Formats: sequence, C-alpha cells, structure tokens
Amino acid sequence: MDVNFKILGSSSAGNSSLLQVKGSKILIDAGLSARKLQSLLSEQGTSAEELDAVFLTHEHADHSAGIRGLSKFQQLPVFANQDTVQAVQSKLPRRPNWKIFETGKSFEFKEFMIHPFSVPHDAYDPVGFYFQWGKDDLFEPHGSLAWVTDLGFVPTLVRERIRKAKILVVESNYCPRMLEADIKRPWSLKQRIRSRHGHLSNQSTFDLLNSYTSPCWQKIFIMHLSKDCNDVDIVRNQFKELNGQGNRFQTFVIDPTTAEPHLV
Repeated sequence: MDVNFKILGSSSAGNSSLLQVKGSKILIDAGLSARKLQSLLSEQGTSAEELDAVFLTHEHADHSAGIRGLSKFQQLPVFANQDTVQAVQSKLPRRPNWKIFETGKSFEFKEFMIHPFSVPHDAYDPVGFYFQWGKDDLFEPHGSLAWVTDLGFVPTLVRERIRKAKILVVESNYCPRMLEADIKRPWSLKQRIRSRHGHLSNQSTFDLLNSYTSPCWQKIFIMHLSKDCNDVDIVRNQFKELNGQGNRFQTFVIDPTTAEPHLV
C-alpha cells in the first residue's frame, strides 16, 4: 500500500504534517496559517480542497492556527475532542465542519482506525494519535503512525502506542543547557517547559526510546525542536547512539526552521 508522510512544519512557530495512505489525505495538526499550509500542500502536489480531514491534538496556536482559514472549506472535516473544539471555536469567526471524538475511544475514518490517547500537557484535553491502516496481506500490509508531541512525561499507555508504531513522530523539544542559558524566556516559562505538563528534553526522549527492547519502528521523526533552545546537530549527535539506529530503523531530525528531515 502506498504511504507518503511529510512533516510540513515543526517548531513553536507551527506544527503540521500530511499523511497520504492509498487514496486518503489527512493533516495531523494545522499550526500554520491556511495560506502557508496551502502553499506547502501545493509543493506536495495536492491542495486543501483535496484533503479528506484534519486531526487536531489540542488548541494551542502552534497546532491549530490554520483552522481559521481552513474553515472556509465547509466540506473538510476537522476532528477534535470537545474541549479542544470549544477552545478553538471561541477564537473563530465561523464554524468549521467539526467532528467530535472522545479521548481514549477509537474510531474509523476512511482507510484509518484512529486511537486518540491522552497526553500530559498544559492544554484543556491534549491528545496524541495512533493511526492504523491496511490489511494482513501482501497487497495491503498493516501500517501505523504514532504522533506524540507536547507532553512533559510519558505515561504507560503512551509508551505502548509508541512501541507499536511503524512510523513514530515524537518531540525532543529542548536542550536543558540551552534552555537554562536562554535570556528571552522568564524563569516561570522555563519552569513550565520543564514541568510534567510541559515538553520533553533531548535526554528524556533519548532515554525513552532507548528503553525499548522490541519496538516496531521503521522510521522515527524527531520534531518540535525549539528554535532558540535546541539545535539539529546536537540532537543528531545524541541520537546516533540510539540502540537500533541505522540497523532496525532510520531516525530523522526535523529542522525547526525549514521542516526538512536530517538523517541521523
């Protein structure tokens, strides 16, 4: 089965990705302006009109800003839980084609079985997503993708979703040394970032991935790097030491400025 996955944006300035499986095209998060998203989609040979759905993890602008402009496409379903819908809708002039799911309850959409799961972050009801598709045969083999960003620690359920994914997208937000030295962020914000409802550091993500003995990963995408408090080369050098890297799976670090993947 043809699968194409492309991260369109990856940083505090905006996060989004395009997942294409068979005939279905979905956005996971829409944290860039609709104009920017349409430009990036055009580079991938598609358009907003051709999207089948958008899936939102939470209401923060770097994950939902594009919904304002995309809401003009009334045929486009936007999947989110009730708390996220209420938080995003309160800032919109018109109502998108909301499709409300329940966190923790799986549902089907086109080619996909979607499992939204709770993650610890300072939003109303933030989730990660585990997407499954395909059949148990040679022509349409099973595929899966876990999207796990914006979390301060990794609960047991999230660990299991991460382990099962063939494509894993996970954040590695900050270098502790660079965050400590940063002069633009007040102490209170640094504390929030480092908290159990903030973000994962490079070391936290590395330790998490290195703790697995039999993961299903084929590709790992390390994303949501802070532009100020992290560095692509620092992350690449650290994750070169990841058990299984280059042997069982490939790891890519997503540049927070260009969203380009850099092979570890």
